[in-house]
Amino acid sequence: MIDSSCLLPALVFLTLMSGLHARIDVYRAFVRGAREGLMTLLEMTPYLCAVLTATALLRGTGVMDAMQDALAPLLAALGVPAEAAGVVLLRPLSGSAALAAVRDVIEISGADSRAARFACIISGASETIFFTGSLYLGAAGVRSAGCALPAALLAYAACVAAAGFLISP
Repeated sequence: MIDSSCLLPALVFLTLMSGLHARIDVYRAFVRGAREGLMTLLEMTPYLCAVLTATALLRGTGVMDAMQDALAPLLAALGVPAEAAGVVLLRPLSGSAALAAVRDVIEISGADSRAARFACIISGASETIFFTGSLYLGAAGVRSAGCALPAALLAYAACVAAAGFLISP
């Protein structure tokens, strides 16, 4: 039986040996990759700051609560528990904000409630659309997302509807 704590060191060792066998300067390749990674991080930082700032503003100014109230009839028609509406609205923006909302739903409704199960499914089965899109499209220098954003939002709406339908009342 293989101990799983050995897998990562074994993978690093095999990578080093493969590089040495191919006569590659492994250390220089590692440093070059680390430099490129840091440059990518610097390119992505403004997009990351923009999405996180927008999320904080939506929550801090009460706009998120107003959106929940305005969308309550639509979300109820989709089978979204009222307690979990915040998760539905926050998940496309920020994973950490959505997880905080999931925690709130669990504390208020209980861990085995319909709202908590729904919130956990939405959090685990969907992506942070705006966060991921702004990060990767921005880092790649894409100026227009074209159909990517509407398609992602439509897929998210389908995810929400399916979760609302599948979680028994």
